[in-house]
Amino acid sequence: MFKRFVILALIAVLTVGIVPVVNAQDGEGEVWCGTDEDVTVTIIAGSVGQEFDMTQQGVNLFMQACPNVSVDLVARPDSATETLGQYLQFFEAGSSEIDVYQFDVIWPGILGNHLVDLEEYLDAEVIEAHFPAIVENNTVDGRLVGLPWFTDAGLLYYRTDLLEKYGFEPPQTWEELEAAALAIQEGERAEGNADFWGFVWQGAAYEGLTCDALEWQASSGGGVIITPEGVIDVNNPEAVAAFEMAAGWVGTISPPGVLSYMEEDARGVWQAGNAAFMRNWPYAWSLGQAEDSPIAGVFDVQPLPGAEPGMSAATLGGWQLGVSRYSQNVEPAVALTAYLASYDEQKRRAIEGSYNPTIMALYEDEDVLEATPFFGSLYDVFINATARPSTVAGERYNDVSELYYTTVSAILNGEVDAQSAVEELELQFAGMGFEFP
Repeated sequence: MFKRFVILALIAVLTVGIVPVVNAQDGEGEVWCGTDEDVTVTIIAGSVGQEFDMTQQGVNLFMQACPNVSVDLVARPDSATETLGQYLQFFEAGSSEIDVYQFDVIWPGILGNHLVDLEEYLDAEVIEAHFPAIVENNTVDGRLVGLPWFTDAGLLYYRTDLLEKYGFEPPQTWEELEAAALAIQEGERAEGNADFWGFVWQGAAYEGLTCDALEWQASSGGGVIITPEGVIDVNNPEAVAAFEMAAGWVGTISPPGVLSYMEEDARGVWQAGNAAFMRNWPYAWSLGQAEDSPIAGVFDVQPLPGAEPGMSAATLGGWQLGVSRYSQNVEPAVALTAYLASYDEQKRRAIEGSYNPTIMALYEDEDVLEATPFFGSLYDVFINATARPSTVAGERYNDVSELYYTTVSAILNGEVDAQSAVEELELQFAGMGFEFP
């Protein structure tokens, strides 16, 4: 029911892989607007890096194709943790203030009851164009509550010029990264850059630290926090060693201030030319390669290191678009969602902003691969990324993550030893009903 996309658009899917929201940029075909009436739809979306501007451009293109639909774009907090709290306030109040929500890959189980089933409005071909695993992730109790918008996985950014200058290869292990970071840091400071650091990452006590710490833990053979079967997976020597390793970076190869860094804080140091290595998401690529960037052309990306070569782990990230069931304009809100997640829009965002598409065909698109080559070379990283335990935790995931990143933060800050901390964390998880190993 309510499947309004035109036949011409469906043909496009079968022939060239474009979802049925057809090329509003050049006026060919027809865009589904969801209504013929004059309405206003409000969408809340991110503002990390150039994210807000990229979304505004997509919104403007939709409004050009659908002049009867006005779209207001509202910025969410940069912190995912703060964003979730804000969303829950809206939903618990049954607010119709926001129609379309951008939400994290870990939140379908938490937010699903407040979002409409998109399968009631979209043709199967639209949905099937996306990675099946993400569609499955966004399906709660048989309802598709979010349309995949872009996917993410943690990457290691490194300065190609500095590795060459100091005689290092891109590191395959954490030990190799530490050695290279320290040597380059000492060398650059000796040449007069007192602000130079070896490695920057996300160390603030928020969801981003859960992502970083899971990568350290999993890449060291230390488990995945809680297994898909609900077994606690944190109290082991490998996890303890991984957290101790990261704590040792603070004040040596990483600035003391890293303990308050989120994504943009790390990128600010990195893009100013003041770090040899950075852990971040793919969005930082296009910003670093911009014409006005001091590091344009002198960096690259690769999988994150591991305790041993080949043990790399990258936390699965990414964001979805969902429509509030409290919306008073559900169909135009779904139409906006479908447009922003369409082939053409994801292609534009991939080329201009290095946002990883969720539409599989775009990883074979020549224009996309020319603009962002690592989408092809690191494809396996994105499709094999390590998931946080959001599925097994369901509505309890926010509590699980908060306990985890708070514990890791205490270790990094030197407030507690790692072994005692993971033992206490294990007991806390057991108190939530998860099983001892």
